[in-house]
Amino acid sequence: MRRGGDSALQEAAKFFMHTDPVHRSLRAIAARLAEMGIPYAVAGGMALVAHGYDRTTVDVDILLTAEGHAKARGQLDGLGYVPVFQGSKNLRDTQTGVRIEFLISGQFPGDGKPKPIAFPDPASVAINIDGISYLGLEKLIELKLASGMTNPGRLKDLADVQEVIRTLKLGKDFETKLDPYVRAKFAELRQAVETDRAD
Repeated sequence: MRRGGDSALQEAAKFFMHTDPVHRSLRAIAARLAEMGIPYAVAGGMALVAHGYDRTTVDVDILLTAEGHAKARGQLDGLGYVPVFQGSKNLRDTQTGVRIEFLISGQFPGDGKPKPIAFPDPASVAINIDGISYLGLEKLIELKLASGMTNPGRLKDLADVQEVIRTLKLGKDFETKLDPYVRAKFAELRQAVETDRAD
């Protein structure tokens, strides 16, 4: 999809039909982690799609504990998955070429520096949607806000939140469910959406 043109349009059409390489990689890695008994939660763009915001993405983000990550890497390396590069914590699906990016519990989104919001234990936040474990919407929004607020290179995370607010019609009641650290930024984005609707 990153190349643009007709091939990108064709890939986007497949993505929205859930027949593309990214969806195939998602289903495969979720099944493998479940077979190994490793708690996980899908994050990132694929989690947004599961919650009802249709947008494309080219990779699969998976939240694991450090122990779960070590176990997954130990059992998956060379068995349909290879490191993205030597020493990388991430893998590439050898069947589809899709990158599997791992987020580790206890680490921090965005700039990676300590803050009130950290990547949680997937077992405590995962919800089941169509047989796959995903981050719940509140936690997904918190992480995206914390990421975009602290890393100028991650402004897409703030744009994602704004579009989720617009698409799912999230209001002030949703705001109260969020960690105070990100609540003001959510309010700012929600008000921008409401102003845009009024124009």
